[in-house]
Amino acid sequence: MSISFEGVGQVCATFWGEGLTEGHVVKITDNGTVGPCAAGEAFCGVVLRAAGDACAVQVGGFVTVDYSGDAPALGRVCLAADGNGGVKSAGDGVACLAADVDTTAKTVTILL
Repeated sequence: MSISFEGVGQVCATFWGEGLTEGHVVKITDNGTVGPCAAGEAFCGVVLRAAGDACAVQVGGFVTVDYSGDAPALGRVCLAADGNGGVKSAGDGVACLAADVDTTAKTVTILL
């Protein structure tokens, strides 16, 4: 048996947003609009699909994202954007549940 968090509790919303990359964390930049995060900023979700000037953003449930720096701990953690589309451990940030950390792929599966 294998373990999978894919799609568990997934909640998505459609936002305006241009030039976004799928798999990257984003922040709210205006009414109904998201944009890329700078290093250290709080994120609201992860872009699942980007098409033209609209995108689907996962704002709840389990999602896997890239991380930089030290591997996040498992359990309740605070994460912030790393400025490159992924996340990093942070004293102040978004409270998440880290359920799986892959130090080879440098990914973390979190519950938003």
